[in-house]
Amino acid sequence: MDQIRITGIRAYGYIGALPEEQVLGQWFEVNLILWLDLSAAGTSDRLSDTVDYGAVTLQVQDLIKTVRFALLERLAAAIADLLLTPLPPHSPPIHQVQVAVTKLTPPIPNFTGQVTVEILRKRTD
Repeated sequence: MDQIRITGIRAYGYIGALPEEQVLGQWFEVNLILWLDLSAAGTSDRLSDTVDYGAVTLQVQDLIKTVRFALLERLAAAIADLLLTPLPPHSPPIHQVQVAVTKLTPPIPNFTGQVTVEILRKRTD
């Protein structure tokens, strides 16, 4: 199965278990791996035969900006659900998606690292 990797998608959102995270918000980064058949696009050279990764990026950014969840796990699952839904006619279906969501500045005392949740989901139909 072929892959499209989209890395470094960033957006400001209000996801977090602490009340201040829901009010102040913070930056998130998403990395994706999409598994799909790219053979038609490789032959035709037409955008309609593949997944428009620009559109995918905008969809993920919009989701982060507009939803409010307590957990990164829920955000990752929502992104996977979004990407595994049927696409416009004639676009190849995404068979599997790996979503890595990173909280760039988690509110943890004496911690300067990042926290990432990574999930792998498959299309069920």
